Amino acid sequence: MDSVGPPESQGGAVEGAAEMVRTYKAWEGSNIFCLGGRFIFGPDARSVVLTIALIVAPAAIFCVFVARKLMDDFSGDWGIAIMVVFIVFTLYDLVLLLLTSGRDPGIIPRNAHPPEPEYDNSIEFGPAQTPRLPRTKDVVINGITVKVKYCDTCMLYRPPRCSHCSICDNCVERFDHHCPWVGQCIGLRNYRFFFMFVFSTTLLCLYVHGFCWVYIKRIMDSEKSSIWKAMTKTPASIVLLAYTFLALWFVGGLSVFHLYLISTNQSTYENFRYQYSRRSNPYNRGIVGNFMEVFWSSIPASKNNFRAKVQKKSVVPSHSMSASFISTNVGNSKGEQEKAMWDIPINRALAIGSNRITLPDGDNITENQL
Repeated sequence: MDSVGPPESQGGAVEGAAEMVRTYKAWEGSNIFCLGGRFIFGPDARSVVLTIALIVAPAAIFCVFVARKLMDDFSGDWGIAIMVVFIVFTLYDLVLLLLTSGRDPGIIPRNAHPPEPEYDNSIEFGPAQTPRLPRTKDVVINGITVKVKYCDTCMLYRPPRCSHCSICDNCVERFDHHCPWVGQCIGLRNYRFFFMFVFSTTLLCLYVHGFCWVYIKRIMDSEKSSIWKAMTKTPASIVLLAYTFLALWFVGGLSVFHLYLISTNQSTYENFRYQYSRRSNPYNRGIVGNFMEVFWSSIPASKNNFRAKVQKKSVVPSHSMSASFISTNVGNSKGEQEKAMWDIPINRALAIGSNRITLPDGDNITENQL
């Protein structure tokens, strides 16, 4: 009896089966992932290494040339406490840096397709007309109307306080800013850790700066010398004093600025763009409520499972679209070909609600000219 092979349809299904990959491998943003998608960084993740070096290098100098000397001068538990407190506080600062730069800041997943346009059913559209997708929507928050924008990249209406980061290429909830020092967007899920990192770095600088002066004072008392002669005895203290003084202007000023933002419930992006001094802030809950929202509210779970398996999207080369376009217009008259070339940008603009269209010859036409 002849053997019967598998049906052709089954073989075709096996050949055309979509490849399943982890979400972080099919990610469309510009992020960098580590440890199998357990850590997510921005595209400028190398700056985190620089930030760690700027913390660890002066910390090592302080331990070797200042704290170790103070351990000898302060007999008993006081000398040991100076070293132990500094090491623990430095490690705490580095953990906050990792929690800020290595976690999802609040990325909103992209839509596979744009949302359905909303329009009145009583309005009839002609065969050549398409219902337009509004560029903005009105949302009422605490009795105040707020406009939310449509994101062409993520194909969604951004929630209130959300913005699209041009560096990471993601929409981030409660977007504050993209910080190059931590190599990550600062948003809803890591703003608390960002502020704690900046504030703890400020305290760390004050700690080092203060104990460097203590060590210089100890030299002055032991050798009965002037402050200048005592400073020449410890060049490491001079370097640390200058370094921490300059760093305090940066991290200290940043801490004060974000304390103001937290107390008024603003983000850096909103403060620079919207100027709530000219209009009411719908998110302001009072100073106590604003601080509780940042530090005592639960952090929402990530909307992304970077280790989940998803279907890998097939990338269609751009030249295939051109070839398809050319093949469909072979044999058409010149006027018909020009009309077909104009139909693509016009229909696309109508679908996304744009009011300006660029034609293949480089000219622009506006909505009123359609």
